[in-house]
Amino acid sequence: MHVTLVRVQVKPAHIDDFIVATRLNHEASIQETGNRRFDVLQSSENPGHFILYEAYASAEAAATHKQTAHYLAWRDMVTDWMAEPRQGVHYKGLFPQG
Repeated sequence: MHVTLVRVQVKPAHIDDFIVATRLNHEASIQETGNRRFDVLQSSENPGHFILYEAYASAEAAATHKQTAHYLAWRDMVTDWMAEPRQGVHYKGLFPQG
C-alpha cells in the first residue's frame, strides 16, 4: 500500500474555506478505485494545521489521483490559502495489508 501524509498549514482567515474544499476532495477521492483511505485531520492545538492521510493500493493509483478533476480543482483552490507550501511524505503501508 502506498501512503502519503500531507502536512498543510492554512492561513487563519481561510480555515473554514479549506475544510469545505477538502471535504469535497475527500468525498470524491474515496470513490477512486485504488483508494484505501483518505483521512483529513485537524490539529486540536493549532486549528490551521492539517494532515491528509492518503492511502492507495499502489504508487500508480496515487499518481492517478493527482490527475483527477477533483484533485486538480482542490489544488488550485486551496494553494493561496496555505501559509506555506504543503509537504507530502511517502510511506510504504505495512498493516493492514491490502
